[in-house]
Amino acid sequence: MPELPEVETTRRGLAPHVEGRRVAAVVLRRPDLRWPIPPDIAERLPGQRIDAVRRRAKYLLLDTAAGSALLHLGMSGSLRVLPAGAPVRPHDHFDIALAAPGRGGGRVLRFNDPRRFGCLLWQPAGETHPLLRGLGPEPLDDGFGGTAPGGTTFDGDYLFARSRGRRAPVKTFLMDQRTVVGVGNIYAAEALFAAGISPLRAAGKVSRERYRLLADAVRRILGQAIDRGGTTLRDFLAPDGAPGYFVQELSAYGRGGAPCPNCGRPLKQAQVGQRATVWCGHCQR
Repeated sequence: MPELPEVETTRRGLAPHVEGRRVAAVVLRRPDLRWPIPPDIAERLPGQRIDAVRRRAKYLLLDTAAGSALLHLGMSGSLRVLPAGAPVRPHDHFDIALAAPGRGGGRVLRFNDPRRFGCLLWQPAGETHPLLRGLGPEPLDDGFGGTAPGGTTFDGDYLFARSRGRRAPVKTFLMDQRTVVGVGNIYAAEALFAAGISPLRAAGKVSRERYRLLADAVRRILGQAIDRGGTTLRDFLAPDGAPGYFVQELSAYGRGGAPCPNCGRPLKQAQVGQRATVWCGHCQR
């Protein structure tokens, strides 16, 4: 599933082609994806100018004066900006047609999703969609400035305070979107490896100083992944069709049994919260 770096890469790729453009039409080729697509979205969006393309957690928002189209890439979704009239491929579920500027040709923002776990929903102006309520702070200084609505800031002190009394493994705690948004399996594994913290350790047993190391590792690794276009595992491609390259730099995720990059001992692998988890039993405590 695309994680925060892949979604942010998509946002950055789309913004120059979409922001400032007016929506000419919305073409829905099916009534639902993960959830039913509001049928009136085809009436609300046309005629609206897309003022900004934002990311909140792993969601993309196309902001207009009337409200925001809320999109999620799901397990296998991708968004492409294509010339108007581009042939429709299998699993192309909807188009947001963009009016042509001046004499230029029109374009479409097209969503393709073979597994249909993505979504297209609507957030009226001045409201917060239920899917976005209760989310934790952003880990990076973009969009929400490393905070959540209400001013909660993501740092080691925040993680330490929120983790007190928690018996769940620290990896499960870190992946909880109420704790911090956008940190999925790949980047949780990499951040815990970088901070030297075992993913099996109870969240409430991690010290304040080690949480400061973990928060720094989360920010650093997410930033590096964005710079490299995300991590291509199965389905992710940027809007221009280019793959992400951070997969070449993974230290732990997907490397169970391989030598630890630090000590050379075989990396361990187990299931934590029903997710494959890899770590070094020597370097991570």
